[in-house]
Amino acid sequence: MRRAGGDRTGPSASASAPASGPASAGAPAAPGPAREPGKRPPVLAPGPGGLTPVFERARQRTDKTVALTFDADMTADQGPRAADGERFDNPELIATLRRLKVPSTVFMTGRWAEEYPDQAKSIGTDPMFEIANHSYSHHAFTSPCYGLPALDGAAVRADVDRAFEAFRKAGAVNTVPYFRFPGGCYDDRALRALSTAKVTAVQWDVVSGDAFAKDPVAVAEQVLAGVKPGSVVVMHCTRSAAPVTEEAIRTIVPELRKRGYRFVKVSELIGT
Repeated sequence: MRRAGGDRTGPSASASAPASGPASAGAPAAPGPAREPGKRPPVLAPGPGGLTPVFERARQRTDKTVALTFDADMTADQGPRAADGERFDNPELIATLRRLKVPSTVFMTGRWAEEYPDQAKSIGTDPMFEIANHSYSHHAFTSPCYGLPALDGAAVRADVDRAFEAFRKAGAVNTVPYFRFPGGCYDDRALRALSTAKVTAVQWDVVSGDAFAKDPVAVAEQVLAGVKPGSVVVMHCTRSAAPVTEEAIRTIVPELRKRGYRFVKVSELIGT
């Protein structure tokens, strides 16, 4: 089983985006160009035997681009906890990304979109963001996986489809055919079960360590130490499970811009 290390909750393609000049230190850079209306987001070709392809980091590694990605996690059985006041959203984080003009990819579970439909619609209609699929249930696609309950192989495609339908019902339109395995856990059997969904699985090469973290400085330092041209950073958009992410972002973004990095969505890294 393959598992991206360090994510407790949750073949490379060429990066095609033209490089832009470094932004001035701490200043918001303009977001990358919007995708042309009607143009489909890029995906990778299937792997050997038709397996779902997996993207981790751009192969083109001279362009100083980086994709910040945020998992909006909520498992199918956490409704009672939300009803009791636990917050699985993080609107302050989204507001900060907007204020700093950081194009981002949000890997959202269908259950999260059902719990917070207004936020799902707001994110999914803002050209600054794109919404990718993080399953409906946030159950594991292979086991063991950080204690997550496991989906039966036959239920995989239905779970993915149900998430896309939840996004549609919420009114999100900026959705992309990318998928992130809950917990980052997968094997060839999971890739085979997912193959009929025609998505590209997106992992990461930089683990932020924001899940359950209490020190935003440590999170920021870990990200800044790991980012390279073409990196994909995994973070979280869930207040209860990642309470210091927004604060860490306020350090990460200006420092990476000072180093000459430009923020892009995953679709720009995958694009050819």
